[in-house]
Amino acid sequence: MTGTVPSRRQTIADDLRNQITTGELKAGERLPSETTLASRYGVSTSTLRGALALLQSEGLVEKTHGKGNFVGLASRRHTYIGGSRTRSENSRIDPTLRVTVRTTRLQAQGHLVPLLRVPANTELTQFLCIHNEGPSPHSLARIYVPCDLPPKGLPCEPRSCRAFGPKLAEYCPPPTEIRERLTARLPTHEEAESLRIGSTLAVLDITRVTIDSTGRVIEAALLVLASHRADAYFITRAAPTENRREG
Repeated sequence: MTGTVPSRRQTIADDLRNQITTGELKAGERLPSETTLASRYGVSTSTLRGALALLQSEGLVEKTHGKGNFVGLASRRHTYIGGSRTRSENSRIDPTLRVTVRTTRLQAQGHLVPLLRVPANTELTQFLCIHNEGPSPHSLARIYVPCDLPPKGLPCEPRSCRAFGPKLAEYCPPPTEIRERLTARLPTHEEAESLRIGSTLAVLDITRVTIDSTGRVIEAALLVLASHRADAYFITRAAPTENRREG
């Protein structure tokens, strides 16, 4: 039987993959321009980009908008631990990760209205957290809190999640229920650019809603993690059973 002949795209991807895995191309090294590579392999730029897309989907190549393609840095998988909120999450942040935060005020619109169970145009505070391991983005998190909950002394632009996490947890009501939904999907164009991943590499999409004893949603978080750099870990504990009365 005659085997399937690999396409030019696959052949180019195999060659570049071999150069990366053998160390000929070093981690973090900038690849030649797409035009140069296309000329070297004797293919069109669209075919060359298809080969690079295969490597991006494997996490071997990272594309930085306006700068070019780079050999991906060897990164460890980081674990999202389910069932935890800001305070406990903050204590488990890996020291190798650099976290930046942007804070904005906005009004609840669209999907945020049912997510936080608030009327439209309710004032919210959004915390946009970007986790990086070295130069490589690891995950994005958008955390929404009703504006009447965070303390007024909370910095508008905290330097990291460490700066506002404990204070946010301290001033918000204690949670009694946390609901989480995990979905695997392809990234949006914005997410692919922010995480420096290919459009064909799946992301882990986690929606977490934190509820207090009155049934009010005190926090909603939308997290997006690159699937080749992260996994999610959940523990479900059995509910305690009431002691049966004898008689």
